[in-house]
Amino acid sequence: MSNAPRLTALMLGLGLAIGATLAPAQDADPARAYVDALLAKMTLEEKIGQLNLVSVGPDYPKEAIMADIRAGKVGAMFNTVTRPDIRQMQDQVVHSRLKIPLFYAYDVIHGMRTIFPINLGLASTWNLDAIATSGRISAIEAAADGLDLTFSPTVDVTREPRWGRASETFGEDTWLTSRIGATLVHAYQGNDLRAPDSLMASIKHFGGYGAVEAGRDYSNVDMSPQRLMQDYLPPYRAAAEAGAGAVMVALNSINGVPATANRWLLQDLLRKDWNYQGLLISDHGAINELVLHGVAKDTRDAAEQALKAGVELNMHDDVYGKQLPALLAAGKVTQAEIDQAVRDMLLTKYRLGLFDDPYRRLQGQDPVDTNAESRLHRAEARQVARESLVLLKNEKAVLPLRKGATLAVVGPLADSPRDVMGNWSAAGVAAQAVSIRRGLENAVAGQGKVLYAKGANLLDDRDVLAYLNSYEPAVAVDPRSAGEMIAEAVAAARQAEVVVAVVGESQGMAHEASSRARISVPDTQRELIKALKATGKPLVLVLMNGRPLALEWEQEQANALLEAWFPGTEGGNAVADVLFGDQNPSGKLTMTFPREVGQVPLYYNHLSSGRPFDAAKPNKYTSRYFDIVNGPLYPFGYGLSYTTFDVSAPQLSSATLKQGDTLTARVTVKNTGDRAGATVVQLYLHDVTASLARPVKELKGFQKVMLQPGESRELDFPITEADLRFYNNDLKLVSEPGEFKVMVGLDSERVREGSFTLL
Repeated sequence: MSNAPRLTALMLGLGLAIGATLAPAQDADPARAYVDALLAKMTLEEKIGQLNLVSVGPDYPKEAIMADIRAGKVGAMFNTVTRPDIRQMQDQVVHSRLKIPLFYAYDVIHGMRTIFPINLGLASTWNLDAIATSGRISAIEAAADGLDLTFSPTVDVTREPRWGRASETFGEDTWLTSRIGATLVHAYQGNDLRAPDSLMASIKHFGGYGAVEAGRDYSNVDMSPQRLMQDYLPPYRAAAEAGAGAVMVALNSINGVPATANRWLLQDLLRKDWNYQGLLISDHGAINELVLHGVAKDTRDAAEQALKAGVELNMHDDVYGKQLPALLAAGKVTQAEIDQAVRDMLLTKYRLGLFDDPYRRLQGQDPVDTNAESRLHRAEARQVARESLVLLKNEKAVLPLRKGATLAVVGPLADSPRDVMGNWSAAGVAAQAVSIRRGLENAVAGQGKVLYAKGANLLDDRDVLAYLNSYEPAVAVDPRSAGEMIAEAVAAARQAEVVVAVVGESQGMAHEASSRARISVPDTQRELIKALKATGKPLVLVLMNGRPLALEWEQEQANALLEAWFPGTEGGNAVADVLFGDQNPSGKLTMTFPREVGQVPLYYNHLSSGRPFDAAKPNKYTSRYFDIVNGPLYPFGYGLSYTTFDVSAPQLSSATLKQGDTLTARVTVKNTGDRAGATVVQLYLHDVTASLARPVKELKGFQKVMLQPGESRELDFPITEADLRFYNNDLKLVSEPGEFKVMVGLDSERVREGSFTLL
């Protein structure tokens, strides 16, 4: 159906001919002129309506929303994700007085219809091109469904594996998260936000959400200004400077002030210091929650604080619609403050091209089948997923497996296509996802044999199961006894040459509102592992999880461990590719794996201590635990391969570095094994003496290289003065003269060193 009649009606309703503009042709900023002219036509009710971001639900049915759209009381929608529904809502606009189009948003986090690995998995590829591929395909698919904006990328830095939303992040490192965030902004938005396949990015959660106290979701963030500026805020700035059209404001407080009411965060820092010009969106119900935070006495006070702080688009609760008219009448907020928020909302729609064509992302015929197989991008999803897998252990080269072998595939997650997609799986369809069992069966078809047994339920805590199933019936419970299921799995194992057990968490255990005090594999699954180990058959554990787990016991039981995360639509095929050696694993961790939860927070770039622990010379009076082996089980940057690599000590182009110059660290990396493979060579720097204690090392460069057996390659890493800067005690970004160590290796612990002096 043509959109021309709708477009004509909308433009004529604004008093315009098709293609005309409200701004004079010579105006330097046509967007601003257009929007200001439209703003001048609007009533107060219409202005406040533009600040209302709504979602269909039991408390706000579709018919009520359509009536409000016709009345000019809705500015945008989220969670409406099919073309017919979006078109029906947009059709209501023509009946409103000014016919201002809506935009449509959704949480497209790691895929729309084709689901890619969760963000921790994407980061583990250490391949910005692969990450960009996931973002571009997400944008193409989301825009094809009529969506204009995604609440992504999530650039919260986190060192908290207890936090359920760690799965949404790219890990613990500030520099790497900054690079990935900027990459995804470019991938989503493309070169032109008006393009039909462009998807506006909304950075979240601003700011510091990944540092919530004790890993409890929605909790508080309390830290020094230096740490906030140095470790947690740079990724938001990098994504903003990459051109992200919007920012979602976080639910947490920062040093006692909720982000939603934080004028320093949103006005002084984001608007003034960073000169950010995009739209600021509240998180779900966040303005209302200022009352529960204890900083607003009622919702009217909350609305006043949020607007004055700079929150523009009000998600879900319409506090602005209910409270701003009275606040304006009482002089508590000004017309200029309301107008500025509305202006940014209208400018967002202008940038998306919606004033030219409200149906810009609804071109062409609707698909006969919304979930048609032809709409998926399976090949790309499979390749990205292959690179996201991290080999943690491979004792006596038990991997790769033979395709002609008889395998026992067991575990509560082995045949779960819902879990393979992971959390925030957007419009992904579980029936289209490839489970680990199915992927292995596909790989051995006509050659080997796969024997399947569930072996155990995910866990046996009824209260936790009820919690996990409260939002969707996501965890199926087998009614058989634990003994019956283990006996079936053991019988399968005894008939097999190798046992592959798929264990870990369900996707709902690593999600929003899914913080865990215990980050171990549940006891039901440990009992299964113990029984499988007792068969004496080689045991391969494939881990599905959305956070670092405490795996010391599992590592002792297994002959091989493969970290699969939640690998997405093609996850089962990707895991099979790696297990059978069609793909040599090359993933590297971007979060440290602890031995015990009591070590948390545990991260590689911690500050230097006056009494550092030395494992070679363990002294009592040092920074250590006395009851466990100190240090991580698997460090940041860690990941094995089916081949081996060696990296030389760095050779520096100069012993000194001057302001404005570039120093080059050169290393030689060699494939010392008998199989082609890729690895990630990582560069870390350490400021030896500074005015503040500095991290023991910081990632400042990496290169992923593919090498044939015996092949060597020289790699150059540029180092500039900007790489050495930090926020000092006066919160000034500075570098200080002195000695710096250069460390290069295949993970953050096993490095070779050089040094130079900053003059």
